[in-house]
Amino acid sequence: MNKLTQFLTTAVLALAGAANVAHAAADQTLIQRGEYLARAGDCIACHSAAGKPAFAGGLAIDSGHGIIYSSNITPDKQHGIGAYTEQQFADAVRKGVRADGTHLYPAMPYTSYAKVSDADIKALYAFFQAGVKASSFDPPATKMSFPFNMRWGMGVWNYFFADTKPFVAQAGWSDKVKQGAYLVEGLGHCSSCHTPRGFAMNEKASNSGQDKFLAGGELNDWPVPSLRGLPRWSEAQIVDYLQTGRNQGSAVAGEMTAVVEHSTAHLQDADLQAVAAYLKTLTPVPPLGPAVKPQGKEETARKLTAAVNLSLGERLYLDNCAACHFVNGKGASRVFPELDGATVINADNPTALVNVILHGARTPSTDKAPSILVMPGFSRRLSDAEAAALATFLRQGWTNSADSVSERDVAKIRAKAH
Repeated sequence: MNKLTQFLTTAVLALAGAANVAHAAADQTLIQRGEYLARAGDCIACHSAAGKPAFAGGLAIDSGHGIIYSSNITPDKQHGIGAYTEQQFADAVRKGVRADGTHLYPAMPYTSYAKVSDADIKALYAFFQAGVKASSFDPPATKMSFPFNMRWGMGVWNYFFADTKPFVAQAGWSDKVKQGAYLVEGLGHCSSCHTPRGFAMNEKASNSGQDKFLAGGELNDWPVPSLRGLPRWSEAQIVDYLQTGRNQGSAVAGEMTAVVEHSTAHLQDADLQAVAAYLKTLTPVPPLGPAVKPQGKEETARKLTAAVNLSLGERLYLDNCAACHFVNGKGASRVFPELDGATVINADNPTALVNVILHGARTPSTDKAPSILVMPGFSRRLSDAEAAALATFLRQGWTNSADSVSERDVAKIRAKAH
């Protein structure tokens, strides 16, 4: 080999090596982007079960018509999605159709994921193929009652109820609001819980242009608040809540605890700020008129302070709650939630409030708020009648104006939790 040929060969090999390094770097960047998007979509929450590898599936989801077990979405070729092409992956995510043509149940929020862009689908596919450890775990088979066990029927459901249109920005939105709307409508799938549902468990709205979108409702008997406008919170308080599970006057409870822990706490500041800006653009749901006349701020605080001629609910509040939430119901900023005016307390359905009284709540540990704040449950300490009296006081003290809670209500809620 002469010197010129040797030089050219060396140069070609160097260029090829540099190209391979650049390609590997590009692939890694795509995988990292996919990992971030999987956080935004909270994929780990449903596709991971206690004691099993991440994304290996097996989480039991009670649909009301049977138990749905989440699927293995690791790159295992036999039990996971390792043999999926990118198009098959896209069809599963956006259309709810597996590689073998079988329909998924809409516990998988493909009606929201339909709005995910091609570029983001590509990044998600790269992550689940190359950024997740393969697992051969085979989740239990989903067991639905008749006729819901006939998966072909989901094709009919999709025809009538599934909106699989791509994301469309509304006129007049800024780039920041567009990004927030894209995350909320799409990967965030906030509509799955926060939009009211119809008789077929279909969401009654699918995009920001519809008044019922994110207007709240009930899911599995739990009240779910409206996200439209969030009039009691500033944009900064929304970001704080999503990052840490708490803000100046509120703290997470129930399903939202896991959403913060596994998803929103990991999102970049710019994305959370975009989400907050978008939510504030939505027209709030008109407030309902008071169900009962509230006791009044001053009267409630005065009576609790005097501690004379107390009702059972007031006495129980002083014995169990006032040390943290105080006689004015204001709590302590970012530590003990404010009770006066709280959405969970004023909801038509008292299920969430009673569950918190009975079983307590705890904030998640996040990077920006690593300490876990725990409210103890009082299920062993309070009888059904006492829990009902306490809940009724909370729902009618200060400026709160919700209906009373009965002993029977508490008994049903307590029994369902077992």
